[in-house]
Amino acid sequence: MNRDHMLRRAFDRAELWDILVIGGGATGAGVAVDAASRGYSTLLIEQHDFGKGTSSRSTKLVHGGVRYLEQGNVSLVVEALRERGLLKQNAPHLVHDLAFVVPNYAWWESPFYGVGLKLYDLFAGRRRFGPTEILSREETLARIPNLQTDGLRGGVVYYDGQFDDARLLINLITTASEHGATVCNYVRALALHRSADGLIDGATVRDQETGAEAHIAARVVVNATGAFCDDVRRMAEPDAPRLIAPSQGVHLVFERSFLAGDSAIMAPHTADGRVMFAIPWHGHTLVGTTDVAIERASLEPTPTDEEIELILQTAGRYLARRPSRADILSMFAGVRPLVSAGDGRRSAALSRDHTIQIDNSGLVTITGGKWTTYRNMAEDCVDQCAALGDLEERPCVTRSLPIHGSNDADPASDLSVYGADAPAILALSVDRPELRRALHPRLPYTGAEIVWAARSEMARTVEDALARRTRALFLNAQAAIDMAPTAAALLAAELGQSQAWQSQQIAEFTAVATNYRPARQ
Repeated sequence: MNRDHMLRRAFDRAELWDILVIGGGATGAGVAVDAASRGYSTLLIEQHDFGKGTSSRSTKLVHGGVRYLEQGNVSLVVEALRERGLLKQNAPHLVHDLAFVVPNYAWWESPFYGVGLKLYDLFAGRRRFGPTEILSREETLARIPNLQTDGLRGGVVYYDGQFDDARLLINLITTASEHGATVCNYVRALALHRSADGLIDGATVRDQETGAEAHIAARVVVNATGAFCDDVRRMAEPDAPRLIAPSQGVHLVFERSFLAGDSAIMAPHTADGRVMFAIPWHGHTLVGTTDVAIERASLEPTPTDEEIELILQTAGRYLARRPSRADILSMFAGVRPLVSAGDGRRSAALSRDHTIQIDNSGLVTITGGKWTTYRNMAEDCVDQCAALGDLEERPCVTRSLPIHGSNDADPASDLSVYGADAPAILALSVDRPELRRALHPRLPYTGAEIVWAARSEMARTVEDALARRTRALFLNAQAAIDMAPTAAALLAAELGQSQAWQSQQIAEFTAVATNYRPARQ
């Protein structure tokens, strides 16, 4: 993908687009893939980088949602389990099975959780990832050797999916492009426009890099901006009632040694009403998440001291080695675009179902939902768009559509998340052996990956490359800061930027990355 080419296609087009998608996260990317693969002319714009918001900040799980089963939301669980299976089928290089152990410290827990999780298997049907089993104390410790042993009676093991959220998003953006969509990061919607009959028929947009503006005309405009969707809705209707009740979720990342074995831990109850996970991810241990209602979403949400302490305390009840603030390598927060119930309910009780709302202006807003169900959300949305825009009716094909990079990659390879693109990345270092070297001794990422990000994945900044094309910032914030000068130099050479640009990029990235490191107490 080449951004200059994409911009020309977006800004120079004279005819109507069938669908304009505002928002380049999981939902917007899904809508773009679905619409383009049906043959509709599709433009997607994102004001920052693809996945800058919540879509790169998840718990890295493709799952049906055990907690939703406990809440009695069976329809969401069934939908998510079906979509979980389709994701593994369509992106096997990014989605894989993971065993989760629920440690039991009371006599009633094994039968209670065992029955519930066997029901979870039943709902998954033939797309089940693995059988639920009740474990003895010895079997539980064999799976997680450094589990807290005091009072341990046994456990229950069940299976769900794990993935790399930002890598999947970039592959979805690429898939949309391969099916004819035009996709642009760093393009902001400034205003929405109405036709003579009062319906939204396009937007004025600005290239954030050059300041150039253009009017985009479209039969249907989709607002897929997640936690920020009310801001876009109020471009069309200034008095539009609030749709989103945002909630913040925090994750902490530690060394892999905190979680021995190949299984994850699912802690069924926390003080804020959520389940909590400790999972192996890219050679590290990721623990989260929280659920705290916030007044307003931001692009760089910050974990609070209370959230950090909640995670540390919960992890300390299950791990033999209790983690402390000093052990945190990186921490990050994401904002959930929960649909407001309007009744004051706490965020953990709000539905994770998706909502499609067509305002009186004709603006289509899709929000809510979860990563696992992005494809089904997109199918519903494009069906609505086709009816609203009087587009030719065409069937959805994404249930069996391979996502870019799809292959059975070797999970042991550092480049496995690139799937079919891995050989091309390796080829970059044939004539430049220095690109094979890791950019930091504590992380596997190489110079070749930075070059690939700039040439083929529309990375424009050091943050794009170290946060979302590679996951350096999410794994080890200090290591990512140390890598920034080398990454900036490689990007500058690819993008034709100056030494001054490099210095600015290093400073800007360091400012962002500092928020991923906790203040020492």
